[in-house]
Amino acid sequence: MNFEEYVKENRVAFTKRVTEICSTLGIKEDWLMFVMYFESAGSFEPDKKNPTSGATGLIQFMPTTARALGTTTLSLSKMTNVEQLDYVLMYLKPYRYRMKSWIDVYLAVFYPKAMGKGDNYTITADIVAKQNPGFDINKDKDITVAEIKTALRKNIPEKYKNDYK
Repeated sequence: MNFEEYVKENRVAFTKRVTEICSTLGIKEDWLMFVMYFESAGSFEPDKKNPTSGATGLIQFMPTTARALGTTTLSLSKMTNVEQLDYVLMYLKPYRYRMKSWIDVYLAVFYPKAMGKGDNYTITADIVAKQNPGFDINKDKDITVAEIKTALRKNIPEKYKNDYK
């Protein structure tokens, strides 16, 4: 499984639970591992927090998303990485069978409306571009799926780059 060497705590239990979740969702383990690797800045730490948005955890749960899942970002930040995976599953379950690629799994977390759309699909919400300037490659305040893919690929460790074309 790609990225498992970056899991610092509970590696065996964590990767076992990721395997179970991915089986339930019908996605590749590496796809979910990459999303969590990217969103947690390579740490897989459940308390990783974005100081701008308040997003927290393995997939950077927004405060409103955490509340919709029956919890809070504070509660999520106090969980182990394995415990937080239950909320990752709860969040992703509505997108089961719609995630056909690694980018679909990422988009399910980042901007679900873009899932399954082509590279030219544009996210025009200015706040999204402002909070995610690394995705707005051409700095036009719009983000395309192609820009997201390009930015994500830059963050993939060299040994895994061929798996994310």
